[in-house]
Amino acid sequence: MPMIDVYAAAGTFADQHKLAVDLATAVMTIEQVPNIPMFRKNTAAFVHDLPAGSLSNVDGDGTYVRVQVLTNAGALDRGKQLEVVKQLTEIIATAAEDPSLVERTWVLLTEAPEGGWGLKGHANTNAELVAAARAEIASLGQS
Repeated sequence: MPMIDVYAAAGTFADQHKLAVDLATAVMTIEQVPNIPMFRKNTAAFVHDLPAGSLSNVDGDGTYVRVQVLTNAGALDRGKQLEVVKQLTEIIATAAEDPSLVERTWVLLTEAPEGGWGLKGHANTNAELVAAARAEIASLGQS
């Protein structure tokens, strides 16, 4: 149930909603979690517009995008980490209609500590999240 935050200069993306859907879908797919409401409703992306001049590298270039993906602990093994970074970078460049943005997109992968994934007012452990997913799958009659 990743949370994805995208930070870019205002005007970088023409369709922020499509970008958010594409990013959330990609991460949920790569993570390989069951396609159930618990995961569909709690995997989300937030696109943040930054005012002109509010970001820069050392040389003064502000044409960068930062993507931060927050997952519960252990959700992404090394193969999934590589795939998330690759796909999200490609999605960003496509959404910006700027292939060169692949070179200026930073993707940061962060894990919430065990017990640090708050959902429905409760700080869940990984075991609690797994149990909740299994209960939802059972209630939907899926296997």
